[in-house]
Amino acid sequence: MASTSTSMASLCSFLSSPCPSPDLATVLLSIVPCRPLRRRWSCRAGSGGTYDYRSSNNPVQAPPDLHFLPEPEPVAERNNSTSSRLRIFSGTANPTLAQEIACYLGLELGKIKIKRFADGELYVQLQESVRGCDVFLVQPTCPPANENLMELLIMIDACRRASAKTITAVVPYFGYARADRKMQGRESIAAKLVANLITQAGAHRVLACDLHSGQSIGYFDIPVDHVYGQPVILDYLASKTICPNDVVVVSPDVGGVARARAFAKKLSDAPLAIVDKRRLGHNQAEVMNLIGDVRGKVAVMVDDMIDTAGTMSKGAELLHREGAKAVYACSTHAVLSPPAVDRLSGGLFQEVIITNTVPVPLHQQFPQLTVLSVANLLGETIWRVHDDCSVSSIFQ
Repeated sequence: MASTSTSMASLCSFLSSPCPSPDLATVLLSIVPCRPLRRRWSCRAGSGGTYDYRSSNNPVQAPPDLHFLPEPEPVAERNNSTSSRLRIFSGTANPTLAQEIACYLGLELGKIKIKRFADGELYVQLQESVRGCDVFLVQPTCPPANENLMELLIMIDACRRASAKTITAVVPYFGYARADRKMQGRESIAAKLVANLITQAGAHRVLACDLHSGQSIGYFDIPVDHVYGQPVILDYLASKTICPNDVVVVSPDVGGVARARAFAKKLSDAPLAIVDKRRLGHNQAEVMNLIGDVRGKVAVMVDDMIDTAGTMSKGAELLHREGAKAVYACSTHAVLSPPAVDRLSGGLFQEVIITNTVPVPLHQQFPQLTVLSVANLLGETIWRVHDDCSVSSIFQ
């Protein structure tokens, strides 16, 4: 009661004063203490802002050229096109795979303009807003590796400057992954260099498929989601009429034993064989001997990539000499540099099974070739990354 009478006395003294103070808001706030009222407003041109009634010369009314706006509607009631925060963009390296990924997610590919100047320089411009969005850029660094890598870097930079919330580089085939360690003096580790370039360009995350070696993940200073193309190939092999007891999984070299062992375990726990080879130089291999028994068996050779197919073809020759009745070649990435097509289509293989992480043009296709799509696998991974769900559970 004492505080109320004091406040009323202050008000009466103010009103009875012959020269009232112009700061009426100060007296009113001393009577009814509360938090200042702040509302959204827009001018006649339509721009928004915040109006504080205490900052105006007329503390009772808002400025005459302003009008208050109603509270914004809930996010769930807004247009779906504005509430969606997932964007998929494709480079020029593999647009077919990017379109399949977008179809799996029920989305349309984002509009992007990519062109080259007369001197070969790249120009990239996003044709739609990505502000506050989770952007996924689908661009394998397949041949021409340098062109596609530079295109990916410029796409990342364009998204960063367009205020994208997060930028994920979806690299189905990670070029330069074979240069992941020093085998001789004065060699570069190009895999680390490319990882630094992608990070410095502005990517927040990388989604890669079947890296040449797991240690490449450590070259990135940003999170890396490493997915495997094995489930796609395993599902296809399960649909074929091959007796599980007749299958033996073959690693084409000692470095791929871990990959082949994991593949054999999921293929009805098939036995494992290893081809011992010596590499004479880049893209040159010489087979020495075979560790394991393949006589009377269906040999399934598993590798992460096929470049010139020298390792695969010489390994298949050895398997046939050791008594294998059929040889299948399975690989995630089909780079198919010359003379790979001639070696693979020469009759050594019953079937060559690959995925579409690298596009295969018509002139490189042959009757024994089977191309499987990893679009559903990558699409599911993209959705789980966007939705903050587990990715590793896909492969369990």
